[in-house]
Amino acid sequence: MAGRKVFNEQDARRCLAAVKSSRRELATWAREHGVDGRSLNIWRVNLERRGAGRRAATASLVELVVAPAAQAARVPFVLRIGGVELEVGNCFDDASLRRLVAVLKSC
Repeated sequence: MAGRKVFNEQDARRCLAAVKSSRRELATWAREHGVDGRSLNIWRVNLERRGAGRRAATASLVELVVAPAAQAARVPFVLRIGGVELEVGNCFDDASLRRLVAVLKSC
């Protein structure tokens, strides 16, 4: 028979610390203490994944580069229909523009 579910992260961390200090298998400890082993195991997996994600994030570097003004201003056309503005660049597809204008007109 399955035991009680692990309620939250604090409960999971408390149980996992007890498992570690007991030097028993997770399933054995859970059975002896009336805890659902599957619930505790999924908490263990999720906490390990979360911890691995944090370590990877702290180890990576991000370089921020100021974009030249020419790259920042790529929207040469502004189409105003009613109270809506549609900004398109030079490479915008004519058929797509027609569909968007039709949708805007219907609003």
